[in-house]
Amino acid sequence: MERLFDDSFSDIRENYKKICENINEAALKAGRTDKIRFMGVTKTVLPERINFAIGLGIDLLGENRVQEYLEKRDFYAPAEVHFIGSLQTNKVKYIIDKVSMIHSVDSLHLAEEISRRAGQHGLTMDILAEINIGEEETKSGISQESAKDFCCELAELSNVRLRGLMTIPPPMCSEKMFAQMQELFGSIKGSLSGEKRGAFDTLSMGMSGDYQTAIKYGATIVRIGSALFGQRNRPA
Repeated sequence: MERLFDDSFSDIRENYKKICENINEAALKAGRTDKIRFMGVTKTVLPERINFAIGLGIDLLGENRVQEYLEKRDFYAPAEVHFIGSLQTNKVKYIIDKVSMIHSVDSLHLAEEISRRAGQHGLTMDILAEINIGEEETKSGISQESAKDFCCELAELSNVRLRGLMTIPPPMCSEKMFAQMQELFGSIKGSLSGEKRGAFDTLSMGMSGDYQTAIKYGATIVRIGSALFGQRNRPA
C-alpha cells in the first residue's frame, strides 16, 4: 500500500527534489548562507497531495483563500501556515488564530483590523507589507514611494509585528524589479529602530517561474505552487 501511495505522487517527489536543488544552487551563486524557506502554495491542491509534500520536508504552506483553507485545514498534516492571498477585513476573524503570518497587508485599515482581532485572542500577528513593485493596476499593494511611511505606520500597531515585505513582480519582468525590492527592503529596515528593526527579517518574493532570481536578490521565502504540485485542479 505504501508503494502505491508513493508512486501515485511521484511527480511531487521529483518536483520537490529539483526545486530544492535549484534553491541550493541559486543560494550558492548568490553567496548566501542564511535560511531560505520553501513554501508550498496549496491553492486548489488536494489535501492528500499536500500531506505527501509535507512528508517530503515541506514545513510551510501558503493559503490564498479563506474559505478553501477552512474547508481543508483539518485534513492537513502538521505544518506552519501563512496566509498569502488578498484578504478582506471581514474575513480576518476567521483566520486570525489559525495562521502564523499574513503576507498580503496592503492597507492601514486591514492592518488595524488584524491588530484588533489579534488583540481579542491575546496574540501578536506577524505581517508583511505588500508592495506593488510593478505598479500594475490589476494588483494590490503599496507603491514604492509610499512603502516607507506605510511600514512606519504598521510598526506602531499594538498587536501586529511587521516582519518585512511581500511582492508579486510582473511575469517575465527584468531583474531590475527584484533589485528594487531588495533595495527597498534594506532601506525600510534601516529606517526602523530597536526591536522593530530586528523583527524586520522577511522578504517574501519569487514564485514557480522566478524563484531563483528572487533568491539572487535576497528573498527569504519563495512561494511555489505549480512547480511543486503541477497545474491547478480547477480554474482560479
